[in-house]
Amino acid sequence: MNILQINSSARAEGSHSTQLANTLVQRLLETTSGAEVKVRDLGRNPHPILDETALQALFTPADQRNAEQQARVALDDALIAEIQAANVVVLGAPMYNFGISAQLKNWIDAISRAQVTFRYTANGPEGLLTGKKVYVVLTRGGLYRNTPNDTQMPYLKTFFGFLGMTDVEFVYAEGLAMGPDAEKASLASAYQQMNDLLPA
Repeated sequence: MNILQINSSARAEGSHSTQLANTLVQRLLETTSGAEVKVRDLGRNPHPILDETALQALFTPADQRNAEQQARVALDDALIAEIQAANVVVLGAPMYNFGISAQLKNWIDAISRAQVTFRYTANGPEGLLTGKKVYVVLTRGGLYRNTPNDTQMPYLKTFFGFLGMTDVEFVYAEGLAMGPDAEKASLASAYQQMNDLLPA
């Protein structure tokens, strides 16, 4: 089994989402013989934004790209290859201003490529990244689960489903900025959610 861990916090140290994702991956390793892990840390190694230069490179036929365009497309190709090879995806996703981090949005833009990870058919869009299990660890300073202000969960569920990844589980750690007692209880709840999701 190939596990792809995506860390999307802007913090290099002290990130709850990264710590919880690390724990989830470690538990998967303990219960799965021969599993291998690839870690993509988008905070330490941010991916470039999808700007006009990138779009021009992507929409230029491969055999007509100049060296700069080839290099830019190759950056996206590397991320696509990682998720294509993964059987399991573990994503750590902190909430920033009611949404996902810019680092994570850049990753989403990079791996969303028509005819490669999805395609449009006469019956509508079809995701091409099928047969994968996805775990998303959501960390928040306040309490947003099951409220209209939780834009992360619906967005990420829609995004992964669009690319063919429909088996998605969410782990929540909320109230992390509401004092030491709330933080402790939130982390304990997240660990219990992992215990409920993963095989013993």
